[in-house]
Amino acid sequence: MKIISWNVNGLRANYKKGFLDWFKTEKPDFCCLQEVRARKEQLPKELLEIKGFFCFLNSAKKPGYSGTAIYSKKEPKNIIKELGMRKFDEQARMLRLDFSDFILINFYIPHGGRAKENLPYKMDAYEAILAYLKKLKNKKVIVVGDFNIAHQEIDLARPKDNKNNIMFSKEEREQIDKIIALGYVDSFRQFNKKEGNYTWWSNFNNVRERNIGWRIDYIFVSKPMAKNLKNAFIKNKVMGSDHCPIGIELK
Repeated sequence: MKIISWNVNGLRANYKKGFLDWFKTEKPDFCCLQEVRARKEQLPKELLEIKGFFCFLNSAKKPGYSGTAIYSKKEPKNIIKELGMRKFDEQARMLRLDFSDFILINFYIPHGGRAKENLPYKMDAYEAILAYLKKLKNKKVIVVGDFNIAHQEIDLARPKDNKNNIMFSKEEREQIDKIIALGYVDSFRQFNKKEGNYTWWSNFNNVRERNIGWRIDYIFVSKPMAKNLKNAFIKNKVMGSDHCPIGIELK
């Protein structure tokens, strides 16, 4: 079973850059998207009706903003679109599908703002997410998404230059520590502990070509699910967004 996560930086824009060709080549069983930035009626029919897949969309109240989606080969028993935090939910930053054998949760967590103007909101969101995940830690859970935090120095190209900046401040990095402390496993680091593996690059100064990036997209699995992990990967050659797809394979 293959699960992919990708912040597409606008699904309509990504579609024009070859999203469907990539999707058909990648052949995921589940594909979780963040920053979809569209309502159902704004998307081309062929994006909503990919053969063999159910398409679930959570669109933000504000047009052209945020949003999450999941393509699934299986029909879920239950669909949840709310964390229980008003602003977070209005921005459609969560989409959860419950299946008979596991739970799949897709998050798009707030950035926090370059000047940290939205950091309190980001920290409040993490507090709510941690409480939410704590209740599920003994179940088979897969948590994917754009977490907008580089966890350790190995997770960004220039840690010293960014030690006090948004996405790498001490208080932000501690949120990833807390997710792991709950018993959730950072799937990629189970298989690859090398530096240079990033999932997001700024659009300035050709930094992607020079691989001056950040690993801010993750797939966490709960301990009961971790024994099923077979592989984890980052598809850093895939274009179409300022993020690249990440994924796991499960037995």
